[in-house]
Amino acid sequence: MKKFRSNWFRVAVEGATSDKRTIKRNWLEQAAKNFNPSTYGARIWLEHYRSVLPDGPFKAYGDVLAVKTEEVDIGGQKKLALFAQVEPTAELIALNKAKQKVYTSIEIDDSFADSGEAYIVGLGITDSPASLGTDVLSFSAQKPDASPFKDRHYSATSMFTEAVETELTFEEIEEKPGIGAQLFNKVQNLLKGKQTKDDADFAQISEAVEAVAEHIKDLPDQLAAEKKFSAGLKSQIEQVSTELKELKTKLSTTQDHNQTKRPPVTGGDNQVMTDC
Repeated sequence: MKKFRSNWFRVAVEGATSDKRTIKRNWLEQAAKNFNPSTYGARIWLEHYRSVLPDGPFKAYGDVLAVKTEEVDIGGQKKLALFAQVEPTAELIALNKAKQKVYTSIEIDDSFADSGEAYIVGLGITDSPASLGTDVLSFSAQKPDASPFKDRHYSATSMFTEAVETELTFEEIEEKPGIGAQLFNKVQNLLKGKQTKDDADFAQISEAVEAVAEHIKDLPDQLAAEKKFSAGLKSQIEQVSTELKELKTKLSTTQDHNQTKRPPVTGGDNQVMTDC
């Protein structure tokens, strides 16, 4: 199944909401910091309606993937804006191509799960920006309980922001499995390939393994015997070397009795003289 991801687009600006409250700057900062689809996923809803049926016109039209804040210039004033990136359904892509529901409004809870900090709990798409802006603000100011959006809020502390015109573009994304998943798939495919072989192949492999095991079963004992023999041989060589050295030393200091001594030379007056 093909997946698509939107460009970053602006979904809220610090300021007015649909029920005459003001979006504080720190709410947007907290929303960007806290948002995590694993904590609570923010889905895309048509006119903020949440249907219990999966096949009606008010089913979910995608998911918010990420949000971030940026400074923007509006009417010469610097304001903090919240930007979102979404993963649309095929229905939302079709609506966008038909230029339908081109305005967005976030559902923000200023104390999500009693945390005391803001969180994005949903995103609405609409074709009536004024209905979430000036008109409803005036209407709700006189009769807050009569707001047409009262029953659409996620919770008593959530609110809808003023609808912002949105220019959405979608790009197809390719989900690549991680290294671990790739390795698992390769091993799994190899195992599946092995399962398709005949029993005879497995029998041959089993016999080969048994033959190898039989051949090497005495190898540890053989290695131990060779090690013991090598140690004994080394000791004998060292002993012979020592004895050879001792013999060499002894021979170099022993007189050879096979050689005769030179007779002394006699001279006059009973003096032994050397004949020079």
